[in-house]
Amino acid sequence: MTLGLLIVRIVAGLTMAAHGSQKLFGWFDGPGRRGTAGMMEGLGYREPAIMASLAGLAEFSGGLGLALGFLTPLAAIAIVVVMLNAAFTVHLKNGFWNTAGGYEYPLVMSAVAVGIATAGPGDASVDNALGFVGALSGDAWAPIVVVVALVASTLTMTVGRHHERVPGHPVR
Repeated sequence: MTLGLLIVRIVAGLTMAAHGSQKLFGWFDGPGRRGTAGMMEGLGYREPAIMASLAGLAEFSGGLGLALGFLTPLAAIAIVVVMLNAAFTVHLKNGFWNTAGGYEYPLVMSAVAVGIATAGPGDASVDNALGFVGALSGDAWAPIVVVVALVASTLTMTVGRHHERVPGHPVR
């Protein structure tokens, strides 16, 4: 089981970290902070530059944390918060399939993050090396990750956003 968890953690975590690096640094043909801030402004976020940095940081650090198995439930929360925001503000209106811009990818990444937080990162993890696995894994972590992420996402999508149309940007 350790090898299986390691493979899933590394692939999902590094994929998420790469998405964060697109937002933060413009790596891998990403928009960087300026482009991501423009997207956040178009989505109606009140502080688009701050939200762009927070989204990129959550994806980057959450992805690295998941890949390393370091503070795994916190990494999972970071990932699920960003994926919920992406799903509800961008992807939901496009249906399920990623090929049509749907919510397939955010759903899968969220499920992987919650699943790993619940199962624990395995023996080949920083959490295990530090002796944290017992305290930072188990069935109780699934609802904790989901509830904390839902609360944080709801706050960012309501309090953190304008409810009127942002001039110069299409209604979403």
